[in-house]
Amino acid sequence: MWMPAPPAIPNCPPGLEYLTQIDQIIVHQQIEVLELIFGFETNNKYEIKNAMGQRVYFAAEDNDCCTLNCCGTLRPFRIKIFDNMGLQVMELQRPCRCDCCCCPCCLQELEVHAPPGNPIGYVQQLWDPCLPEFVVQNEARQDVLKIIGPCIVCSCFGDVNFEVLSLDERQVVGRIGKHWTGLLKEFFTDVDNFGIQFPMDLDVKMKAVMLGACFLIDYMFFESTGQQTADFGVWDF
Repeated sequence: MWMPAPPAIPNCPPGLEYLTQIDQIIVHQQIEVLELIFGFETNNKYEIKNAMGQRVYFAAEDNDCCTLNCCGTLRPFRIKIFDNMGLQVMELQRPCRCDCCCCPCCLQELEVHAPPGNPIGYVQQLWDPCLPEFVVQNEARQDVLKIIGPCIVCSCFGDVNFEVLSLDERQVVGRIGKHWTGLLKEFFTDVDNFGIQFPMDLDVKMKAVMLGACFLIDYMFFESTGQQTADFGVWDF
C-alpha cells in the first residue's frame, strides 16, 4: 500500500511533498538472502513508510562489492531514495571517515541532496569524549538542530534514544531511537527497530536531513557486517 502522491508545493524540493504531511517515519530494511545465509555483504535496501504503514519512499545503497566487504560499517556510501513512481528524489552521501573519538579532525558527516545534485543539508559529527553528538545544518551549512545520544550506545536489553534538540539544548524537537527487538532477533539476525519523530511544521528540508541522520547513526553504531537486517519503527513522546 502506497501513500497517495500529494500536489506540488511551492519552495519544496520535488518529491519531498510527502514529508510535509507526516511527523513520524518508519523504515523497513529488506532481508538480503546472501547476508542471511552466507554473511556476504550486499547493498542495503529499505522501504520508508508513514505511521499507517503506507510506503512513502524506497531507498537503496549504491556501493561496489569491494567497498561493501572490505570497509564494513565504516564504508562510504551513496543511498538513493525513490518515490513510489520510481523517480529518484533524494540522495545521501557519506564519505570515508574513521570512527576514533580521539581524532577530531576526521569526524563523520553526511550530505543530503534533494533532488540529486542539489545539497539541502548536512549532518556533522561533533567531537565529544563522552557523548555521540551531531549537528544538523541547512544548505548554507548553518547549524539548525543538535542530535545527542547516550554515553553508552548499547542496545542490550533496552532502547537507545538520540534526542533531537534546539541549538541551546533546552527544547526537545524530535527523536531518533533504536528499540530493543528481543534477544533472538538481536543476537541471531541483528534486526533493529529505529524511528524518527519530528514536528509536523518542521522545515521539510530538515525532515529529510533527519532521515539521513538516522541512516548515519545506524551505520555508525548498530550495523554489523554480514548481519544487516533492520526494521525501523516509531516512538511517541
